[in-house]
Amino acid sequence: MITVLWWINILLLVVCLLPLWRNEHWLVRSLDFPRLQFSVLLLIAIVADLLLFDWQAWQSWVMISALVFCLGFQMWWILPYGPWHKTEVANARTPDADNTLSLVTANVLTPNRNADALLTLVRQSQPDILVTLESDDWWQQRLDVLESDYPYTVKCPLDNLYGMHVYSRLPLLNARTEYLVEKDVPSIHTEIELRSGRRVFAHFLHPAPPSPTENATSGPRDKELVLVARQVQAAEGPRLVTGDLNDVAWSETTRLFRKLSGLLDPRIGRGMFNSFHAKFWFCRWPLDHLFISHHFTLSRMRRLTAFGSDHFAIFAEIVIEAGNGQKGNGPEADSDDRAMARDKIS
Repeated sequence: MITVLWWINILLLVVCLLPLWRNEHWLVRSLDFPRLQFSVLLLIAIVADLLLFDWQAWQSWVMISALVFCLGFQMWWILPYGPWHKTEVANARTPDADNTLSLVTANVLTPNRNADALLTLVRQSQPDILVTLESDDWWQQRLDVLESDYPYTVKCPLDNLYGMHVYSRLPLLNARTEYLVEKDVPSIHTEIELRSGRRVFAHFLHPAPPSPTENATSGPRDKELVLVARQVQAAEGPRLVTGDLNDVAWSETTRLFRKLSGLLDPRIGRGMFNSFHAKFWFCRWPLDHLFISHHFTLSRMRRLTAFGSDHFAIFAEIVIEAGNGQKGNGPEADSDDRAMARDKIS
């Protein structure tokens, strides 16, 4: 039993420390995802070691110290996504319907045929904008019933798991569909005109993940995130990015995106809002994101009920509030970050 425990400890050390290597292979980058699960396993291993190891042997002290270090390292990444941490985006102070924007972001899972459940969620939450990912022609036919209430649309139906649709109550201006990195992976970029007349620059993304069935490395995903971050940083005024980034909120790549774009994460200080996997409670992490500029405060944010997809939909309501004091709240890019971004693009 002691031998088995030693090998379990060594395996945990390897999978926890391997993401420090900046190799883009999917086997390495996928280990960024389950930091919460790794933390639970590390805690169990530490307790088992304390009960079973011979503490007169120096090897026992080395192993337990390494496990404690790894646990601290994992917690450093995920602790900001808890109610004990200071929020990065303040709560909305006063209602302002004219400057309020609500969104539902939903990865529908192309083979999922439970469109009625998603439509029910939309009618219950009444967002200003619905963004769907993995939506093909079948899904478009079902979602088009929303057009009486959501007359402004951008449609990009694809049968390769990267289709994308936007349905909006609010005017969409200068909307365009782009293929920034891969010829079959679109993104949608538009301006949203709020009821007050103010415009919000919005970017809807779904880059391909690093996986054995998609891209062998995270390179294309990382490059798209860097390119969009640069677009966002160059824009003036309120702006947001939402979608399934196929990356977790606490990864180095997502953190680089936030540094370059200057956007804030409303989940910090509130919760992880784990959106994937909807069917396995023990294997969940945040893949569907909303990042917003310092102009916004948060009115509401919640994970919606399951609708047959492997993702939960995420609802958020944000408000433009002047003088909220949030500028500079997010992480800032340094020379190393900018060098990493250049490497990602090249």
